[in-house]
Amino acid sequence: MSSRPVPGVATPALVVDTAVLDRNIAAAHHFLAQAGVRIRPHVKTHKSLEIAGRQLAAGASGLTVATIGEAEVFAQVCDDLFIAYPLWPDAAQFAVLNALASRVRLAVGADSAEGIAHLAAALDPAVELMIEIDSGHHRTGCAPEDAGALAAAAGRLGLRVRGVFTFPGHSYGPGTTASAAADESAALTAAAASIRTATGQDELELSGGSTPSHRSTAAGVITEARPGVYVFNDAQQWELGTADPSAISLTAYARVVSTRPGHFVLDAGSKVLGADRAPYASGYGRLLDLPEARIIQLSEHHAVVTSDAPVEVGSTVRVVPNHVCTAVNLVSEVVPVLGTHAHSPWPVDARGRNR
Repeated sequence: MSSRPVPGVATPALVVDTAVLDRNIAAAHHFLAQAGVRIRPHVKTHKSLEIAGRQLAAGASGLTVATIGEAEVFAQVCDDLFIAYPLWPDAAQFAVLNALASRVRLAVGADSAEGIAHLAAALDPAVELMIEIDSGHHRTGCAPEDAGALAAAAGRLGLRVRGVFTFPGHSYGPGTTASAAADESAALTAAAASIRTATGQDELELSGGSTPSHRSTAAGVITEARPGVYVFNDAQQWELGTADPSAISLTAYARVVSTRPGHFVLDAGSKVLGADRAPYASGYGRLLDLPEARIIQLSEHHAVVTSDAPVEVGSTVRVVPNHVCTAVNLVSEVVPVLGTHAHSPWPVDARGRNR
């Protein structure tokens, strides 16, 4: 990692240290491979064909996307895609899904009998189904013991069930990483047993994973993991202790435009950094080179930072966004840097593909 901002980058801008990016990709893929787990990274974090290509070259078995629009974009570089969300497509979206199924291996999610019936009415039989279960995050997903009944219903309607998936989102909390990973393993094990009992199907994909929990993944249960943030990391991962500053590859370059004793103001606000702030977050972002500093106030185009460090007006600092996924979706391109040099920007190819 460069020890200071690379010169010549106009602010504000999201900047990717490509050496750290590649190191993060290699480390996560190696760790999961050693555990016998395939990695299907979630590309909603970066929305970049360039970065997806690096993940695939490093051994990713396929890609996870959040929306049908993202699937359209990433089908340009990957022939194995999973839309990891309970879908309720309209007619136009069914047409897109069915067209994609003629080009790539495609799976979609559902977590209810109603959702499965809706999909079966118009979905190409080549599209596979993943049943979502709730492993403790309590957002979407059926109870693990109900997975068998849903798989049986899907089979009767002509859908091919690939397996089950979950998101251990409760790993995003101080001290919850190990327990969330354990909940995930138990839920996937129970769901698999339910499906095997109800349908006799033995070969099942058991898909889980998050960036905070992926290093607690239990070998022998999960077959594929879907972390996303690990490529960049962010202030949430820093404060949770799942990534240290040396593993942060994306920062927002921001210029100091005003100073007063004890604080200074930057030219990057919520329209670059995003406005997310988890309950445990100590501010609206961190500064990579001033770890004691905190962003205490965020407006659309400015951030107020508390710090006793001497900072000059006109200087550039590196801000670590709280939630990197939302920050990336705000910009049309990111600037890759290597060593002391900035290179041609990478487009955020799937920006705005939110449906």
